[in-house]
Amino acid sequence: MIHMAIQSNYSTVLISEFLLICFPNYQSWQHWLSVPLSLLFLLAMGANTTLLITIWLKASLHEPMYYLLSLLFLLDIVLCLTVIPKVLAIFWFDLRSISFSACFLQMFIMNSFLPMESCTFMVMAYDRYVAICHPLRYPSIITGQFVFRATIFIMARNVLLTMPIHILSSRLRYCVRIIKNCICTNMSVSKLSCDDITLNQLYQFVIGGTLLGSDLILIGLSYSFILKVALCTCGPHFILILFFSTVLLVLVITNLARERIPSDVPILLNILHHLIPPALNPIVYGVRTKEIKQGIQKLLRRRR
Repeated sequence: MIHMAIQSNYSTVLISEFLLICFPNYQSWQHWLSVPLSLLFLLAMGANTTLLITIWLKASLHEPMYYLLSLLFLLDIVLCLTVIPKVLAIFWFDLRSISFSACFLQMFIMNSFLPMESCTFMVMAYDRYVAICHPLRYPSIITGQFVFRATIFIMARNVLLTMPIHILSSRLRYCVRIIKNCICTNMSVSKLSCDDITLNQLYQFVIGGTLLGSDLILIGLSYSFILKVALCTCGPHFILILFFSTVLLVLVITNLARERIPSDVPILLNILHHLIPPALNPIVYGVRTKEIKQGIQKLLRRRR
């Protein structure tokens, strides 16, 4: 009977606000923690705002790459303004209460904008991939229209796919109003419900893993291709430098240990040191360079 009465009370009481309890076991640290948080908040806001204004005012920065950076700076500003002022208000003025609507608005922005940042990083990785792996095609692929479409995709994908999280959470009946967190995360809030939250947790896990996982996979692929091009470009250069320094080191060691090593070895190494690099350098720095390769081909055609 008592249990039924409690259930009845839960169904009739409407919670209009929550209480945020930051660091329940270490509340005495909050004033000290507020100092570095305030400085970091001012730094983040100042730096992102300054960069946004700089890109906006400087005509030479009106390029697709800087538009993507502007989107990233804007997302950072929104996320900071959504979370940090409330945290500082709790630390400084003990303003722990947050309305139901404000809590869910904060949850919506965090759940939507964090994947937007991840998706923006993915688009920026693709931008770098095209710039490094296909530099001649970069101006025709990465255009202002591309950035506009990418921005629409970033916003639409993450808002539409994360919206059910907030719909599911808002339909729950809440039995407790104390959130043991500084912010209204979905998991912290949904745990206060007296309803079954299995579907809520499952959807957030699946959609979060899908969004962030797919972004990380695509970012990894982009940079793997970039690394491959970098190794193809710089690999022979690195091998030559390694060979050059290794031979010099071996020469020094063999000269120091002349009694234990046959005298012919240092002589051979010395000869190879003066022969192999001059033989490989034209291949690495000459023939592998596209412009020089085309010049050689034109020269051979003239002689024919």
